[in-house]
Amino acid sequence: MKIGIIVAMDKELQQLQHLFTDGNVIVQKCGIGKVNAALGAAEMIAQYKPDVIISSGCAGGNGDDVNIQDVVVSTELVYHDVYCGTAIGQSVYGQVQGLPPRFQADPNMLRIAQQMRNDSAAHSSFLIPHSSFQIHLGLIVTGDWFVDSKDKMREIVGHFPEAKAVDMESAAIAQTCYLRHVPFISFRVISDIPLRDTDASQYHDFWNTIADNSFQVTKTFVEQLL
Repeated sequence: MKIGIIVAMDKELQQLQHLFTDGNVIVQKCGIGKVNAALGAAEMIAQYKPDVIISSGCAGGNGDDVNIQDVVVSTELVYHDVYCGTAIGQSVYGQVQGLPPRFQADPNMLRIAQQMRNDSAAHSSFLIPHSSFQIHLGLIVTGDWFVDSKDKMREIVGHFPEAKAVDMESAAIAQTCYLRHVPFISFRVISDIPLRDTDASQYHDFWNTIADNSFQVTKTFVEQLL
């Protein structure tokens, strides 16, 4: 199996590249935002023809049960900054006209992620020994906005109260994979909780103090796929 992993930033690339030396795992940086993400996914599919694609990196978290360094795995994905209205047909908030209201994660990869969550909850050494993070399965919302204020996060959660994470790339990669018929899932490490933060201080602390080993869950997941 050939696995493609797409990240947005150099910091994320550095975290993941040293975890994968198998030639069947391709880790590439796309750049920040939806257009970069879609282009990066399209280029990866055209060049390497991966069997599956994983979006990895960090994200803002949402929910009382979500904490920094937890991992959110997408069950479904949607844009928080898209609205096509009703003038040319019926659509819902977050839906690109003519595409599904939400993009679904690949069921086979989701099943493996579910088992990882169960093992983690049972304190199994299947994951990282002595770690205290949790794995959450749920909705990831994407938009071209770095959420560094509580007001912006409240606006997003107002549309998607069940969202577990917000990022700037995952749904765009999901859309590309949907159009190109490539199985997809997103693994996002929580770097900050916007509704508990001020001026993204948690985000900066994440990279300064605790980012090491934050992407081991993605590595464990890939090992289950290979």
